[in-house]
Amino acid sequence: MRIAVIDSGISLPNAQATERAAFRLREDTLSIEQIPATPDRIGHGSAVAAAILAQAPAAALIDAQIFHDRITASPAAVAAALRWAVGRGARLATLSLGLSADRPVLRAAVEEALSHGLLLVAASPARGGPVWPAAYPGVVAATGDARCAPGEMSVLPAAFGTCPRRLDGAPHVGGASLAVGHLAGLLAAAAPPSHEAALAHLRSTARWHGPERRLV
Repeated sequence: MRIAVIDSGISLPNAQATERAAFRLREDTLSIEQIPATPDRIGHGSAVAAAILAQAPAAALIDAQIFHDRITASPAAVAAALRWAVGRGARLATLSLGLSADRPVLRAAVEEALSHGLLLVAASPARGGPVWPAAYPGVVAATGDARCAPGEMSVLPAAFGTCPRRLDGAPHVGGASLAVGHLAGLLAAAAPPSHEAALAHLRSTARWHGPERRLV
């Protein structure tokens, strides 16, 4: 399965992306330009990619770089990267980000991608209100669940929970961002033929159903 990691890039010692491109907003013209991808300077996308490959080592990764020096990108850049990834044959894509408001340019790109059969996994925080693109219909929302080890999953009221931790034990990059990678890896390993089949697979293989109950 070809998986697009729409993030800060992929720089892993034992994994190379089959295709790479970067997208950014030009401040002078306020237009989106496509440029050559650069090494991952943040480590965010590489951690997500590593989580994917831990569950689906045969996956072919597509590097769609939208974060450059910090974890921020314009919705138009995200939309451009998503359309590019679909055009490169991606069957699954990850978006470890969440916008506090619906943006028409992103909504249109997501709807177009889903209409082409793309499975899109996006980050959803464990607390707070909805974020986009996870809140769009048809997007698989992922959040961190402390109960989950790598390879495990839970069904929560508004998302699927997976491991929130990096595989190398590093303290930075975690929570819903890493959960996206872990969940995408589980989906890639199963290779469901449709969105409905993906949801059915996740629900049938989940270790937990419902939020964690803590005794106080």
